[in-house]
Amino acid sequence: MPSTRDIRRRIKSVKNTAQITKAMQMVASAKMRKAQQSALSGRPYSVLMNEVLASVCQHAGDFTHPLMEKREVTKRALVVISTDKGLCGSLNSNLLREAGRCDAATTIYVTAGRKAAQFVTRTRRKLAAEFTYRDTPMFSEARAISRFVQDMFLKGEVDHVDVLFTNFINVMTQKPEMRTFLPLGETKALDSDVAGESSHSELKGPSFEYLFEPAPTEVFAALLPHYLNFQMYQYLMEAKASEHSARMVAMKNATDNAKQLIKDLTLEYNKMRQASITKELLEITSAAMALG
Repeated sequence: MPSTRDIRRRIKSVKNTAQITKAMQMVASAKMRKAQQSALSGRPYSVLMNEVLASVCQHAGDFTHPLMEKREVTKRALVVISTDKGLCGSLNSNLLREAGRCDAATTIYVTAGRKAAQFVTRTRRKLAAEFTYRDTPMFSEARAISRFVQDMFLKGEVDHVDVLFTNFINVMTQKPEMRTFLPLGETKALDSDVAGESSHSELKGPSFEYLFEPAPTEVFAALLPHYLNFQMYQYLMEAKASEHSARMVAMKNATDNAKQLIKDLTLEYNKMRQASITKELLEITSAAMALG
Protein backbone atom coordinates (compact mmCIF):
# COMPACT_ATOMS: atom_id res chain seq x y z
CA MET A 1 0.00 0.00 0.00
CA PRO A 2 1.48 3.42 -0.91
CA SER A 3 2.45 5.75 1.89
CA THR A 4 1.34 9.36 2.25
CA ARG A 5 4.76 10.45 0.99
CA ASP A 6 4.31 8.39 -2.19
CA ILE A 7 0.88 9.92 -2.78
CA ARG A 8 2.24 13.45 -2.29
CA ARG A 9 4.97 12.76 -4.82
CA ARG A 10 2.44 11.42 -7.29
CA ILE A 11 0.17 14.43 -6.85
CA LYS A 12 3.12 16.73 -7.55
CA SER A 13 4.06 14.71 -10.64
CA VAL A 14 0.50 14.82 -12.01
CA LYS A 15 0.30 18.58 -11.39
CA ASN A 16 3.49 19.10 -13.41
CA THR A 17 2.07 16.97 -16.22
CA ALA A 18 -1.18 18.97 -16.15
CA GLN A 19 0.78 22.21 -16.53
CA ILE A 20 2.56 20.82 -19.59
CA THR A 21 -0.62 19.56 -21.26
CA LYS A 22 -2.38 22.86 -20.51
CA ALA A 23 0.45 24.78 -22.18
CA MET A 24 0.36 22.45 -25.20
CA GLN A 25 -3.42 22.91 -25.41
CA MET A 26 -3.06 26.69 -25.54
CA VAL A 27 -0.31 26.53 -28.17
CA ALA A 28 -2.36 24.13 -30.31
CA SER A 29 -5.42 26.36 -29.92
CA ALA A 30 -3.53 29.39 -31.24
CA LYS A 31 -2.10 27.43 -34.17
CA MET A 32 -5.48 25.84 -34.88
CA ARG A 33 -7.24 29.14 -35.42
CA LYS A 34 -4.69 30.23 -38.01
CA ALA A 35 -4.63 26.84 -39.75
CA GLN A 36 -8.43 26.61 -39.75
CA GLN A 37 -8.74 30.04 -41.31
CA SER A 38 -6.23 29.13 -44.03
CA ALA A 39 -7.99 25.87 -44.85
CA LEU A 40 -11.47 27.42 -45.02
CA SER A 41 -10.34 30.46 -47.00
CA GLY A 42 -8.74 28.22 -49.65
CA ARG A 43 -11.93 26.28 -50.38
CA PRO A 44 -13.73 29.01 -52.40
CA TYR A 45 -10.67 29.43 -54.62
CA SER A 46 -10.54 25.66 -55.12
CA VAL A 47 -14.21 25.65 -56.17
CA LEU A 48 -13.67 28.56 -58.56
CA MET A 49 -10.66 26.82 -60.11
CA ASN A 50 -12.87 23.79 -60.57
CA GLU A 51 -15.47 25.83 -62.44
CA VAL A 52 -12.96 27.63 -64.66
CA LEU A 53 -11.25 24.37 -65.58
CA ALA A 54 -14.57 22.76 -66.39
CA SER A 55 -15.50 25.75 -68.59
CA VAL A 56 -12.19 25.50 -70.44
CA CYS A 57 -12.84 21.80 -71.02
CA GLN A 58 -16.16 22.63 -72.66
CA HIS A 59 -14.53 25.09 -75.10
CA ALA A 60 -11.32 23.15 -75.76
CA GLY A 61 -12.95 20.80 -78.25
CA ASP A 62 -11.04 17.56 -78.72
CA PHE A 63 -8.06 18.83 -76.76
CA THR A 64 -6.33 16.13 -74.70
CA HIS A 65 -3.51 16.30 -72.21
CA PRO A 66 -1.16 13.57 -70.90
CA LEU A 67 -2.36 14.26 -67.35
CA MET A 68 -5.90 13.32 -68.43
CA GLU A 69 -4.96 9.95 -69.90
CA LYS A 70 -6.89 7.06 -68.39
CA ARG A 71 -5.04 3.75 -68.34
CA GLU A 72 -5.48 0.27 -67.03
CA VAL A 73 -4.24 0.45 -63.45
CA THR A 74 -1.34 -1.90 -62.78
CA LYS A 75 0.68 0.42 -60.55
CA ARG A 76 -0.70 3.19 -58.39
CA ALA A 77 0.88 5.90 -56.24
CA LEU A 78 -0.55 6.96 -52.91
CA VAL A 79 0.39 10.32 -51.40
CA VAL A 80 -0.07 10.05 -47.61
CA ILE A 81 -0.21 13.37 -45.73
CA SER A 82 0.38 12.85 -42.01
CA THR A 83 1.89 14.79 -39.10
CA ASP A 84 5.49 15.05 -37.96
CA LYS A 85 4.65 14.72 -34.26
CA GLY A 86 2.27 12.69 -32.14
CA LEU A 87 0.08 13.71 -29.19
CA CYS A 88 -2.89 14.34 -31.48
CA GLY A 89 -5.20 11.52 -30.45
CA SER A 90 -6.18 8.92 -33.04
CA LEU A 91 -5.54 11.22 -36.00
CA ASN A 92 -2.52 9.36 -37.38
CA SER A 93 -3.72 5.88 -36.45
CA ASN A 94 -6.99 6.37 -38.36
CA LEU A 95 -5.11 7.79 -41.35
CA LEU A 96 -2.46 5.06 -41.47
CA ARG A 97 -5.09 2.35 -41.05
CA GLU A 98 -6.57 3.51 -44.35
CA ALA A 99 -3.10 3.59 -45.94
CA GLY A 100 -2.47 0.02 -44.80
CA ARG A 101 -5.52 -1.26 -46.67
CA CYS A 102 -3.89 -0.60 -50.04
CA ASP A 103 -2.22 -3.48 -51.84
CA ALA A 104 1.47 -3.27 -50.96
CA ALA A 105 2.48 -5.15 -54.12
CA THR A 106 0.97 -2.62 -56.53
CA THR A 107 1.17 0.61 -54.51
CA ILE A 108 4.06 3.07 -54.40
CA TYR A 109 3.97 5.48 -51.45
CA VAL A 110 4.86 9.15 -51.41
CA THR A 111 4.72 10.63 -47.91
CA ALA A 112 4.39 14.14 -46.49
CA GLY A 113 5.04 14.02 -42.76
CA ARG A 114 7.34 11.91 -40.59
CA LYS A 115 4.63 9.61 -39.19
CA ALA A 116 3.61 8.38 -42.65
CA ALA A 117 7.24 7.74 -43.65
CA GLN A 118 7.80 5.75 -40.45
CA PHE A 119 4.69 3.68 -41.16
CA VAL A 120 5.77 2.86 -44.72
CA THR A 121 9.27 1.92 -43.55
CA ARG A 122 7.99 -0.15 -40.63
CA THR A 123 5.57 -2.13 -42.80
CA ARG A 124 8.25 -2.60 -45.49
CA ARG A 125 6.27 -1.00 -48.28
CA LYS A 126 7.82 0.79 -51.25
CA LEU A 127 8.60 4.43 -50.47
CA ALA A 128 9.29 6.54 -53.56
CA ALA A 129 9.87 9.89 -51.81
CA GLU A 130 9.52 11.58 -48.44
CA PHE A 131 8.54 15.25 -48.20
CA THR A 132 8.18 17.64 -45.28
CA TYR A 133 5.96 20.67 -44.80
CA ARG A 134 5.79 23.40 -42.17
CA ASP A 135 3.19 24.31 -39.57
CA THR A 136 2.05 26.89 -42.10
CA PRO A 137 2.23 24.98 -45.42
CA MET A 138 3.83 26.86 -48.29
CA PHE A 139 2.70 26.61 -51.88
CA SER A 140 6.25 25.67 -52.94
CA GLU A 141 6.10 22.60 -50.70
CA ALA A 142 2.82 21.48 -52.26
CA ARG A 143 4.16 22.19 -55.75
CA ALA A 144 7.18 19.94 -55.12
CA ILE A 145 4.94 17.02 -54.12
CA SER A 146 2.55 17.64 -57.01
CA ARG A 147 5.31 17.83 -59.61
CA PHE A 148 6.92 14.65 -58.33
CA VAL A 149 3.75 12.55 -58.72
CA GLN A 150 2.97 14.25 -62.05
CA ASP A 151 6.39 13.18 -63.34
CA MET A 152 5.76 9.63 -62.13
CA PHE A 153 2.44 9.60 -63.97
CA LEU A 154 3.83 11.13 -67.19
CA LYS A 155 6.77 8.69 -67.25
CA GLY A 156 4.42 5.74 -66.93
CA GLU A 157 5.79 4.63 -63.57
CA VAL A 158 2.25 4.68 -62.16
CA ASP A 159 -1.17 4.61 -63.82
CA HIS A 160 -3.17 6.22 -61.03
CA VAL A 161 -2.43 8.65 -58.20
CA ASP A 162 -4.47 9.08 -55.01
CA VAL A 163 -4.02 11.43 -52.08
CA LEU A 164 -4.84 10.28 -48.53
CA PHE A 165 -5.21 13.13 -46.04
CA THR A 166 -7.22 14.10 -42.97
CA ASN A 167 -10.05 16.39 -43.98
CA PHE A 168 -10.99 19.14 -41.54
CA ILE A 169 -14.72 19.02 -40.77
CA ASN A 170 -14.80 20.97 -37.50
CA VAL A 171 -12.80 21.25 -34.30
CA MET A 172 -14.13 17.96 -32.94
CA THR A 173 -14.25 16.00 -36.20
CA GLN A 174 -11.44 15.18 -38.63
CA LYS A 175 -11.96 12.46 -41.19
CA PRO A 176 -9.34 10.58 -43.23
CA GLU A 177 -10.29 10.75 -46.91
CA MET A 178 -8.78 9.45 -50.13
CA ARG A 179 -9.12 11.59 -53.26
CA THR A 180 -8.12 10.83 -56.83
CA PHE A 181 -5.33 13.16 -58.00
CA LEU A 182 -4.49 11.74 -61.43
CA PRO A 183 -5.75 11.26 -64.09
CA LEU A 184 -7.18 14.76 -64.02
CA GLY A 185 -10.68 13.98 -65.26
CA GLU A 186 -11.38 12.15 -61.99
CA THR A 187 -10.11 14.82 -59.61
CA LYS A 188 -12.43 16.39 -57.08
CA ALA A 189 -12.39 19.85 -55.56
CA LEU A 190 -13.04 20.63 -51.93
CA ASP A 191 -16.21 22.55 -51.27
CA SER A 192 -17.98 23.69 -48.13
CA ASP A 193 -21.62 24.07 -47.24
CA VAL A 194 -23.30 26.56 -44.93
CA ALA A 195 -22.74 24.32 -41.92
CA GLY A 196 -18.99 24.43 -42.38
CA GLU A 197 -18.72 20.74 -43.25
CA SER A 198 -16.85 19.80 -46.37
CA SER A 199 -18.11 17.91 -49.36
CA HIS A 200 -16.53 17.03 -52.68
CA SER A 201 -17.67 17.62 -56.19
CA GLU A 202 -16.25 16.51 -59.50
CA LEU A 203 -15.30 18.97 -62.21
CA LYS A 204 -18.45 20.81 -63.18
CA GLY A 205 -19.02 23.89 -65.25
CA PRO A 206 -20.41 27.23 -64.02
CA SER A 207 -23.84 28.62 -64.80
CA PHE A 208 -22.28 31.37 -66.96
CA GLU A 209 -19.74 31.41 -69.76
CA TYR A 210 -16.12 32.60 -69.61
CA LEU A 211 -14.22 34.27 -72.45
CA PHE A 212 -10.66 33.00 -72.80
CA GLU A 213 -7.69 34.71 -74.35
CA PRO A 214 -5.52 33.26 -75.82
CA ALA A 215 -7.24 30.13 -77.15
CA PRO A 216 -8.89 27.79 -74.62
CA THR A 217 -6.43 25.01 -75.49
CA GLU A 218 -3.48 27.20 -74.47
CA VAL A 219 -5.23 28.28 -71.29
CA PHE A 220 -6.09 24.66 -70.57
CA ALA A 221 -2.50 23.46 -70.94
CA ALA A 222 -1.23 26.19 -68.60
CA LEU A 223 -4.05 25.81 -66.08
CA LEU A 224 -3.82 22.05 -65.50
CA PRO A 225 -0.50 21.98 -63.58
CA HIS A 226 -1.49 24.99 -61.46
CA TYR A 227 -4.83 23.37 -60.66
CA LEU A 228 -3.12 20.21 -59.45
CA ASN A 229 -0.56 22.18 -57.46
CA PHE A 230 -3.26 24.13 -55.68
CA GLN A 231 -5.27 21.00 -54.94
CA MET A 232 -2.21 19.51 -53.22
CA TYR A 233 -1.74 22.78 -51.33
CA GLN A 234 -5.34 22.65 -50.13
CA TYR A 235 -4.86 19.06 -48.95
CA LEU A 236 -1.83 20.15 -46.90
CA MET A 237 -3.80 22.98 -45.29
CA GLU A 238 -6.70 20.64 -44.47
CA ALA A 239 -4.28 18.16 -42.88
CA LYS A 240 -2.58 20.85 -40.81
CA ALA A 241 -5.88 22.28 -39.56
CA SER A 242 -6.95 18.75 -38.59
CA GLU A 243 -3.66 18.14 -36.77
CA HIS A 244 -3.86 21.24 -34.58
CA SER A 245 -7.55 20.67 -33.83
CA ALA A 246 -6.94 17.04 -32.83
CA ARG A 247 -3.94 18.01 -30.68
CA MET A 248 -5.89 20.74 -28.90
CA VAL A 249 -8.73 18.33 -28.07
CA ALA A 250 -6.30 15.60 -26.97
CA MET A 251 -4.39 17.96 -24.69
CA LYS A 252 -7.63 19.32 -23.21
CA ASN A 253 -8.76 15.78 -22.41
CA ALA A 254 -5.35 15.01 -20.89
CA THR A 255 -5.53 18.14 -18.73
CA ASP A 256 -9.06 17.31 -17.55
CA ASN A 257 -8.02 13.74 -16.72
CA ALA A 258 -5.00 15.01 -14.78
CA LYS A 259 -7.19 17.35 -12.73
CA GLN A 260 -9.58 14.52 -11.92
CA LEU A 261 -6.68 12.27 -10.94
CA ILE A 262 -5.33 14.99 -8.63
CA LYS A 263 -8.75 15.18 -6.93
CA ASP A 264 -8.85 11.41 -6.45
CA LEU A 265 -5.29 11.28 -5.10
CA THR A 266 -5.94 14.21 -2.76
CA LEU A 267 -9.02 12.46 -1.39
CA GLU A 268 -7.06 9.26 -0.86
CA TYR A 269 -4.26 11.21 0.82
CA ASN A 270 -6.69 12.93 3.20
CA LYS A 271 -8.31 9.59 4.10
CA MET A 272 -4.94 8.01 4.88
CA ARG A 273 -3.87 11.05 6.91
CA GLN A 274 -7.13 11.01 8.84
CA ALA A 275 -6.80 7.28 9.50
CA SER A 276 -3.22 7.81 10.72
CA ILE A 277 -4.27 10.59 13.10
CA THR A 278 -7.19 8.50 14.42
CA LYS A 279 -4.85 5.56 15.03
CA GLU A 280 -2.40 7.74 16.96
CA LEU A 281 -5.22 9.15 19.10
CA LEU A 282 -6.44 5.64 19.87
CA GLU A 283 -2.95 4.57 20.87
CA ILE A 284 -2.56 7.59 23.17
CA THR A 285 -5.97 6.99 24.73
CA SER A 286 -5.29 3.29 25.24
CA ALA A 287 -1.93 4.05 26.87
CA ALA A 288 -3.51 6.64 29.19
CA MET A 289 -6.23 4.19 30.21
CA ALA A 290 -3.67 1.49 30.90
CA LEU A 291 -1.60 3.79 33.11
CA GLY A 292 -4.66 5.09 34.90
